[in-house]
Amino acid sequence: MDKKDLNKITKVKLEKKLSENKEALLNLRFQKKLQQLENPQSISFLKKEIAQIKTVLREMELSIREER
Repeated sequence: MDKKDLNKITKVKLEKKLSENKEALLNLRFQKKLQQLENPQSISFLKKEIAQIKTVLREMELSIREER
């Protein structure tokens, strides 16, 4: 998801997306340990998306970015 798209999403949806991504990351880590992971780069992409979501949420909290 692009950072521009994250700016358009409401806070509730961002929090939901964050929890979904954290759960998906946990599952990918399990797959990696069991050597069943097909695309190892998916972990880094997911971690990057989680960081972007956290950044947008923090900016909303600090009133740098307007809440929707």
